[in-house]
Amino acid sequence: MAATKINEMLGSKSFASNNYFLCHSTPSLKSWERRAVQVRKVVSAVPMVTKLTELDSVSIVPNPKTPTQSTLSGRVTVGYDAKEKMKELMFWWDSSNAAIDARRGVSLQLVSSEVDPRTGKPKLSKEAKIEWSRDLNIIGDKFITHNVQFLVDTNFGVPGAILVTNKYQKELFLKSVSLEDSLHFDCESWVQPGKLQSEKRIFFSNKAFLPSETPLGLKELRKKELSQLRGNGVGVRVSSDRIYDYDVYNDLGDPNKGTKYARPVLGGERRPYPRRCRTGRPSTKSDPKSEAQADESMPMYVPRDEAFGDVKRETVDAGSRKAMMNNLFPFLKHTTEGEAVSSFADINNLYKQCRNHSHLNKMIKESTADAFKFDPPYIVSRDASCCLRDDEFGRLTLAGMNPLSIERLDVFPPVSKLEASVYGPQESAFREEHIIPHLDGMSVQQAIEKKKLFVLDYHDAYLPFLNSINAHPDRKAYATRTIFFLTQLGTLKPIAIELSPPPMNPYTPTKRVITPPVDATTCWQWQLAKAHVCSNDSGAHELIQHWLRTHACMEPFIIAARRNLSAMHPIHKLLHPHMRYTLEINARARELLISADGIIESLFSTKECSMEITSFAYKNWRFDMEALPADLIRRGIAEADPTEPHGIKLLIQDYPYANDGLLIWSAIERLVKDYVNYYYPDSIRIQSDPELNAWYYESINVGHADLRHETWWPKLSTPEDLVSILTTLIWISSAEHAALNFGQYHHGAYVPVRPPYMRRLVPDEDDPVYPSFVSDPEGYFLSSLPSLKDMTVLMSVLDILSTHSADEEYLGDRKEVSTWKGNPEIIKAFNRFSTEMKEIEEEIERRNNDPKLRNRCGAGVSPYQLLAPSSEPGVSCRGIPNSISI
Repeated sequence: MAATKINEMLGSKSFASNNYFLCHSTPSLKSWERRAVQVRKVVSAVPMVTKLTELDSVSIVPNPKTPTQSTLSGRVTVGYDAKEKMKELMFWWDSSNAAIDARRGVSLQLVSSEVDPRTGKPKLSKEAKIEWSRDLNIIGDKFITHNVQFLVDTNFGVPGAILVTNKYQKELFLKSVSLEDSLHFDCESWVQPGKLQSEKRIFFSNKAFLPSETPLGLKELRKKELSQLRGNGVGVRVSSDRIYDYDVYNDLGDPNKGTKYARPVLGGERRPYPRRCRTGRPSTKSDPKSEAQADESMPMYVPRDEAFGDVKRETVDAGSRKAMMNNLFPFLKHTTEGEAVSSFADINNLYKQCRNHSHLNKMIKESTADAFKFDPPYIVSRDASCCLRDDEFGRLTLAGMNPLSIERLDVFPPVSKLEASVYGPQESAFREEHIIPHLDGMSVQQAIEKKKLFVLDYHDAYLPFLNSINAHPDRKAYATRTIFFLTQLGTLKPIAIELSPPPMNPYTPTKRVITPPVDATTCWQWQLAKAHVCSNDSGAHELIQHWLRTHACMEPFIIAARRNLSAMHPIHKLLHPHMRYTLEINARARELLISADGIIESLFSTKECSMEITSFAYKNWRFDMEALPADLIRRGIAEADPTEPHGIKLLIQDYPYANDGLLIWSAIERLVKDYVNYYYPDSIRIQSDPELNAWYYESINVGHADLRHETWWPKLSTPEDLVSILTTLIWISSAEHAALNFGQYHHGAYVPVRPPYMRRLVPDEDDPVYPSFVSDPEGYFLSSLPSLKDMTVLMSVLDILSTHSADEEYLGDRKEVSTWKGNPEIIKAFNRFSTEMKEIEEEIERRNNDPKLRNRCGAGVSPYQLLAPSSEPGVSCRGIPNSISI
């Protein structure tokens, strides 16, 4: 029987009260639910006080001593404090080590979905206090459960919320509360001691309610909870807070250390940028516009429930320890800062030897030296070439770690959009004679009309910053353009590279074009030119495609969701797993990755210009173009075609990112459509939902304030509008981020193929270093690459960023489907989505074994698995987590 029993006294007054609640106070209850949730008299010979009724799956047992009150049995599940590495419960003993005082403890109080007609306020149970020393049930090594009894009036109604007070000295993790094994409250939250947060914590049952359908007894609590999460916008945030607010990126620099470490504020008219979560740290002494750096006294703030769990934190920490070990030997061997690599053997020795995994070899332990080496990335283990082959260069633009930059070339030569008076002539140096020998007999115009020409264009992204970049003695960069030809085999062939030096600099040569080699000298020049393109691509991938388009642009939507969508709102419940850990990883990035002299500035060509480049790119960011079909059409890679399965026709048919991505996109869209149509059958429901509209309005007008006046923002008026917006957000958080992130080690950890920066330009005959280049081209190439020290640091960072933790939650594996226990349509939709993910994974495997698909199958070719939904823990080059969690 689906419904569990609720025991209560029968009486005309209580019966009428409950019947009124079911018929009038909860318009969200569908008719079939009303039939299941009814009051039933049970014939019994026992006195009236023990008679039973059923109501909404919860049993109330009459208290024989108090005829007007009954008890509800519950089970509370809480977590250990793993950081203390102790088996004792964190709340078992006080800090004084004295036995638990009767005045302390954790109290819970049920809140009815009904209001008391006498007071007009919600009905409350008596406070139930948990005594941790009795009746403990240990669940593994992380959680315990405790039985609890709630004393309620027999006409209490359906419990809709729980108020929790923590009177101990430490925070506790409240995982869940269940009543009579059927009414559930999935809390998953840290409850702070009363001395830190005096207000009682509010937790709602799992049932979803639109604002207009909120039971009367929960309306004020719904508003109060959101008010607590918004805070008042002032003060320094501390680690125990659960407050979500906005701020500009004014914490990337440290001007107190000197002007070298000062960085401009991102966010505002001059340097537009998405907003971040506010921390409230005071200004620096040197610059009142900059926020002081986090330190031990003021650690980096993220709202408490956004912080990494134990498993995630341990995975990241273990990666850091591994990085230290991997970097130990190279540091001992190459102690000179910036020392050039002397041979490819130096680089190859950084990796463990590729072994035949036979039974015998499995029994042979690694040597001591191998223990400090890196696992060979796919690009090394599958292809022993020291430099990037042309076919692999083209393939990786479609199936590598950055498949989002390639565009179709529809104007030749390409034209810059930069202001000519500032950045020089807008015309490209490309000419027809550069590319016509590689067009299979077609003219340039014919190749354009037949949609055979594609381009990686980093000219406008890099040119404004080249003078600053090249001012560093160990950084030399161009703004590059690369033209590719689509062959009859469906692969891309690079046919010309344009190298643009810093603008209007009389001491450097003008734009030049490098074409495929005809002899030994041009072969090495071609290799150097490709390395410079890959260096541009590495920076654009990490800063623009990865950081800006996924991490930074998603954060405002998450902040707005926490501030405006109640935990009981169905859209909050849908989005919740797609927001997991994002604020924490973004905060860590501001502290370690994108900060002044941080990892990005230290390891990539962009140095101190790194974040300004992302601000420059944000001016052209468009949310409506982040939907996968729209992005493919915008880049000219696809055309709208309603006869095709996904509504678009790919112009590069073997484009693994797009081919697999469209399967994922369509599955997400179907799930979201089923979900939205269930809760919003018409436009009136959308337009009359204050929380939903406040979330979307605030996401745009506060979270993306610098672009708020743009006319391209999608409207939110119809269920179709909401489906499109939510599908895009889930796509960005899951599949798009996975495609950009989890291939970083295997596609980027062999530096000669994908250098993060270059130290020398491509020499020509007028260059003073040309004779030394001709005499030792390999030595010149190696001296252009990062130092061995920087290589090992980069590889360590990419290893950490590419790692799945053991607690990863993958697309299609939704853990809280029980939330919709009373909504079989929703459960059916999630189950269907889960099945689709498994079918997509099988289809991806089939494609990876199809020899006709040369961009993902062939000798030495890595299969494209970045959009295969599932993965084992570790560096797998596959798997789609629900959220941006690393």
